[in-house]
Amino acid sequence: MTQDTPNEDMNISDVDASFSSGIAAFEAKNFKQSLQFLAPLAEAGDAESQHRCAIMYQNGLGIVANEAKAVEYMRAAAEQGHAIAQHGLGFMYMEGECVEKDAQQAIKWFSKAGEQGLVGSLTTLAMMYQEGNGVEKNPEEAKRLYKLAGFDDMQF
Repeated sequence: MTQDTPNEDMNISDVDASFSSGIAAFEAKNFKQSLQFLAPLAEAGDAESQHRCAIMYQNGLGIVANEAKAVEYMRAAAEQGHAIAQHGLGFMYMEGECVEKDAQQAIKWFSKAGEQGLVGSLTTLAMMYQEGNGVEKNPEEAKRLYKLAGFDDMQF
């Protein structure tokens, strides 16, 4: 079995069809069916499939919730540079969901997503610095991050 295909008997168009079907089922909130399509792709290393599977495992959508599997998939997608998964992993660490609360890990992952322009991550980082949530309070850094996120005139 190669990293690119979830099953040696599947060709690229089969993988594309499975991915499309899995995403469509996810969007239609048919999570059990979505997981059937996306789990093999996630196991084969597809970052978007990993991210979607992580959400389903984290929230018990279509399957019994499994925190360990949720973190495994979210981290795998985040490590491949998937910005929304990076944000999701940062949130897990910030809130202590599925993992031990760890502000430094939260900052690491929010920063990676923020570097890709994810406004939610930049805003969350800014709030952490503004409030001193897990980091030393730093109004200048908060202001810089808010500005990067598109908020020009933050007063605090």
